Amino acid sequence: MTWWMTHRQLKALLRQPAVLVITLLQPMVWLFLFGNLFRRIVDLPGFGTASYLDYLVPGVVMMNAVSANMWAGMGTIEEIERGTLNRFLTTPVSRAAIVNAGVIMQSLTTAFQSTVIVLLGWAAGATYPVGGVIVLVLASVVLGTVFGALSQVFGLTLRQRESIIGLSIFLLLPLTFLSTAFMAKSLMPGWMQAIASANPVNWALEGARGALAGGTGGLWYGAGLLALAVAMVALSTLTFRSYQRTV
Repeated sequence: MTWWMTHRQLKALLRQPAVLVITLLQPMVWLFLFGNLFRRIVDLPGFGTASYLDYLVPGVVMMNAVSANMWAGMGTIEEIERGTLNRFLTTPVSRAAIVNAGVIMQSLTTAFQSTVIVLLGWAAGATYPVGGVIVLVLASVVLGTVFGALSQVFGLTLRQRESIIGLSIFLLLPLTFLSTAFMAKSLMPGWMQAIASANPVNWALEGARGALAGGTGGLWYGAGLLALAVAMVALSTLTFRSYQRTV
């Protein structure tokens, strides 16, 4: 059942491939604009890396993962308005399959976009070990799952497009800039460092950068991020069951 529901969503996505391209435009702007504008920032004492582009690519990957998945609830609202979701509730299809299909589709989309961003970074001169890139892509998928599930919760409870748009605008930039996406943690103000320590975007970045550096220091961050993703998917499932009772 989960495969069939996922296949259905993927077919709908492939009918409009422009969506994948358009959502990549913003991270491309961030990558090349910030990569050139702040390339000399690595000269600051304590930054800790020789190339700002090498440092920036993981940040843009995670920023895109949050941005792309925060719109997941829009699809849910659209299916509610069309009556598609309610029709599925009258069939024997597993309720978990309906929720999981959305998670899998968003994960595949995030993995594809993250890979494209890394390849663009490589083309611009960034260098990474292949093993570290795999961890980076996986971390972006897990982070995307956290915010995709959160968006689904808002879509099922508020059922207003404006709420999803507001949520995306409200969370994206603060979560990104209160992390090490663009600036080394040692150069951030103390209060920002404290917030970054509890920021899931920063967990994903720390875990990915640890792997890109060939170390294992980011494992705890990865474990925390994975636990949060599981919790958010569970919350999304509970919210779906709550929605079902209102139909």
